[in-house]
Amino acid sequence: MTAPVDTLPPGFLAALTEYVAIPSDSRSALPATMRAAADWLAARLSWAAGRVEETDGFPVVRGEWLGAPGAPTVLVYGHYDVQPTGDLAEWHTQPFELVVDGDVLRGRGVTDDKGPVLLVLAMAEALLAERGALPLNVRFLLEGEEEIGSPHLPGYVRAHAAELACDLVISADGAMWRPTEPSISIASKGLVALDVEVTGATEDLHSGRYGGTVANPVHALATVLASLHAADGSVAVDGFLDGVDELSAQRRAEIDAVAFDEEEYRAGLGVPELVGEAGYSTLARLWERPTLEVNGITAGGKYTVIPHRATGHVSCRLVGQQDPERVVAAITAHVAGLDVPGVRVEVRADPGRVPAYRIEPDHPAVLAARAALAEVYPGQEVLLAVIAGTLPATTLFEEVLGAKTLFFSFATADEKHHAPNEFMRIARIAEGMRAWAALWDGLAAGGTR
Repeated sequence: MTAPVDTLPPGFLAALTEYVAIPSDSRSALPATMRAAADWLAARLSWAAGRVEETDGFPVVRGEWLGAPGAPTVLVYGHYDVQPTGDLAEWHTQPFELVVDGDVLRGRGVTDDKGPVLLVLAMAEALLAERGALPLNVRFLLEGEEEIGSPHLPGYVRAHAAELACDLVISADGAMWRPTEPSISIASKGLVALDVEVTGATEDLHSGRYGGTVANPVHALATVLASLHAADGSVAVDGFLDGVDELSAQRRAEIDAVAFDEEEYRAGLGVPELVGEAGYSTLARLWERPTLEVNGITAGGKYTVIPHRATGHVSCRLVGQQDPERVVAAITAHVAGLDVPGVRVEVRADPGRVPAYRIEPDHPAVLAARAALAEVYPGQEVLLAVIAGTLPATTLFEEVLGAKTLFFSFATADEKHHAPNEFMRIARIAEGMRAWAALWDGLAAGGTR
């Protein structure tokens, strides 16, 4: 799939260049920078009364076009914040300068989520110019905190539920499974993150003068973290799997029927072999099984001390009916039951816990989305996939607005989301605009609930 830059809609490249240039990293950017990104986006929504509205954190961008009486109403969701750049030395280009690199556009946020959002706005503007109206009613909610777990979105949505009322939420965030065929994600995993903190002495100790006389918090933390998994790769925490159903023979067969080359997957990641929970294929583990991963360890350094504190940063991706609160309680109880002499061990869970989300494959919105993709990609099978990551807003919208969320992003999972050298395929932009237009037409014909 290749496309030259001149296949982009007029003005799109210049607009995306401006948008990517705003370093809206919600973990570290100043409020003024985040406001600048929100203001830029609101200006692009001037045709829909675009505006910036306050939350208890970074603002949201709202807009609406309600000129289709009797037609369904959809809420388009996305975000204007981006991930940190990571190590600048690993970038081939400057992260906040949009670069045309062959058949891709490169820059931080270009595929997560600035490009996918901007193509929806460009599509809507084009439809209005061509037809004079949209086929359905559209509201927009574009936030600035998705990359940090959307901590202030719940309060805002609950306070403005009547204004955000809709028949369906369509998320421009997310990603297609891979570039070889069109896909729709019908589920995403939940998320719990926590720290395991091990404390020894009141301060760091000289490793020569005190070595061999006190417990080392790093050693103790390694023991604690290793205990979280059994030798076969399964999570060894009692109660962790509560709410997880065993895969049915039918679901295993469906997953096995998906074309997936494990050796190609392994080689692409540069690892010597694939490992994980025994009894499941790589794709089954990725799509259907919960995970518990150690994301990092903070302690000491390359100097001769016994650190007085060591912290392990842990995240769990949840599936099925796993209750985030019960997962935290299970891990806390597991750690409390360990015999780790000479240190104090504490588990501290992060806020913003998210349960897993699912939309049924036969939901009318999924059927309309499959039809739209079939129109844009004739002759290609539309794969029903799973997002192994987490989109916090989905369960919030279902709880507060009573509306399901349809993932309809034209990012692709291999486009280095969250990593250096993030990119988006140029071809996906025009394809995405055509598909969104076809989707809205299909939904206007009755495919929302």
